[in-house]
Amino acid sequence: MPSSSPAASAATVAPRSAPGTGQLGRIDAVVHLGFAVLLVASVVRYVLRHSAADNLWVLALAAAVCSLYAVTAVLSQRGRPSVVRMSALVALWAVLVIAAPSFAWCSFAVFFLCRTAFSGRQAYLAAGAVAAATAVGLFRLSGGNDIAMLLGPLAVGVILTLIYDRIEEDAAEQRRLHEEVSLAQGRLADSERRAGTVEERERVSREIHDTVTQGLASSLLLLEAANRSWPSPSAREDVLNASGMLRRNLADTRSLVHELASPGLDTAPLPDALRLAAVQYVPGVRLLVTGGPRPVPADIRHALLRVVQSAAANIKLHAAAANATVTLGFLPDAVTLDVFDDGAGFNPESLAPPSGAGGYGLRAMRQRVEQLGGVFSVESSPGEGTIVAAQLPTAEAP
Repeated sequence: MPSSSPAASAATVAPRSAPGTGQLGRIDAVVHLGFAVLLVASVVRYVLRHSAADNLWVLALAAAVCSLYAVTAVLSQRGRPSVVRMSALVALWAVLVIAAPSFAWCSFAVFFLCRTAFSGRQAYLAAGAVAAATAVGLFRLSGGNDIAMLLGPLAVGVILTLIYDRIEEDAAEQRRLHEEVSLAQGRLADSERRAGTVEERERVSREIHDTVTQGLASSLLLLEAANRSWPSPSAREDVLNASGMLRRNLADTRSLVHELASPGLDTAPLPDALRLAAVQYVPGVRLLVTGGPRPVPADIRHALLRVVQSAAANIKLHAAAANATVTLGFLPDAVTLDVFDDGAGFNPESLAPPSGAGGYGLRAMRQRVEQLGGVFSVESSPGEGTIVAAQLPTAEAP
């Protein structure tokens, strides 16, 4: 029966063609192909059931509808077609389906094109006109005796409109969520970049403090001592020591600029590298090793070297110690470091915050160790010396 087939076809095709399904291009092609096939079938059906005199103007009208449909379908892929052209298509289609109800089979494709070509109130009006024209045509085909022919297409049109609206709402919600996710990802990327910048600044500040700043401070002390005792032999020795330290600072600065490791410290075994790092500031330092020496990860090695450098520089600048000892311990899954001096000591709880005058050393050492999952501590009291201790894991946690 013509009254049920167009409705069934529309019910199965139109909802799937809603925007946002991800297969709109293929569905468009299927619907347009279906329109062409059904139009040919409708033309054949009409020609076989009507006289030649009736066929002429109906076929001309069908040809006009087919041409307008093809043009509108092509233009709808490039954007919204003109309202005038789409309105002319709906008007001609309404005349055709009322005059020749055999063409009601094609209603689903026209309904689909109205919903994809129009939006808002225009889409409702165009789809409603298609449903109404189909209902009138089918009711006329029944001789005005079958009310189902009149109400069926209208009911199907309402159902399809509700389903289509729901699909469009879901698609709009998906697009909104996608935009929110994209925005959140952009903000996260910006946050990660800012965090990376801050982390890199802290890293560079620690490197400068533990190498260049400490070395320059020690060199300044040597030069001041030489100035006070010049021209004694000890003054000349202080000047030579200051010159050597300045040369090492220059090498450290170049290494930092080029993101290289400290010269002479990365190729030697770890105990020798630590002793070399310490004697730059405390020539008489002792080195003790417990456990079996073994290679450690590069980041752990680098942190140990910088802690020793910074602690030794503090001893030279502040402790006035007679003795200093560096103890390196190898545990099964960790490495320990203790730097002891018998100097003036201090109260760790009353340290001044970092400023232009200094105060970055202990903070930088703690950050280095804790960022690698280690434990850092300082034990000291006035007149009792100081112990700087660190323990760093050398194996990944299970």
